[in-house]
Amino acid sequence: MTLPLVLFDVNETLSDMGRMTQHFEEIGAPPQLAGLWFASVLRDGFALTAAGQNPSFRDIAAGALRVVLADQVLNRDGDAAAEHVLTALQNLPAHPDVHDGVHDLSGAGFDIAALTNGAATTAVGLLERTGLRSSFTAVLSVEDAPRWKPSPEAYAYALSALGREAGDVVLVAVHPWDIDGAARAGLRTAWLNRSGVPYPPVMMRPDHEVSTIAGLPGVLLGESAARQLPDPGPGETDRGPAR
Repeated sequence: MTLPLVLFDVNETLSDMGRMTQHFEEIGAPPQLAGLWFASVLRDGFALTAAGQNPSFRDIAAGALRVVLADQVLNRDGDAAAEHVLTALQNLPAHPDVHDGVHDLSGAGFDIAALTNGAATTAVGLLERTGLRSSFTAVLSVEDAPRWKPSPEAYAYALSALGREAGDVVLVAVHPWDIDGAARAGLRTAWLNRSGVPYPPVMMRPDHEVSTIAGLPGVLLGESAARQLPDPGPGETDRGPAR
């Protein structure tokens, strides 16, 4: 049975971005600014990508941070506050389901890789802290691609680097925009819906939906097994029991 390569997004899919709220509190900022800040990072990165640029994730993150903190009374100067938050971003833990879920995928025979809009060093650091680096055949970043995800060039770069055809790769992400982009680029997709929210109806739907990474081996093995079955011949599907 031929198994697809499982390609993980990193930010929020593997890393627990919810922990950023405490780091905003540590500099004296309201914790809810963490979500606004990260949404601003994605917005600005996507806007520059649409304009034909391939911006540095850290540069976008630092710039957006200064904007959201501009009117806040902090417990340290602006440079120190920004450095504290950006350092914390590079040292986030993984979600609780990541370690065992990835081990289960690897044990089931799946090749595993990652593709991030962030820095490759940050993604590698996360996997090393989690003890999972050896489970990933490659950790890729759009730093080396023409554009950020969800542009088609980002997925094409990953396919070229991995030596795989689009239909042989399953992109796993918590972000519907990433699922949509990968699907439009021809990849198969699995939406990791930890929060139980509805999928946006305007976007291309995922091939699979799971609530934790632990659910991936079962659905992907089942899909792969079904793809190996021969097509029924004419009239085969209507045959009744043998007599």
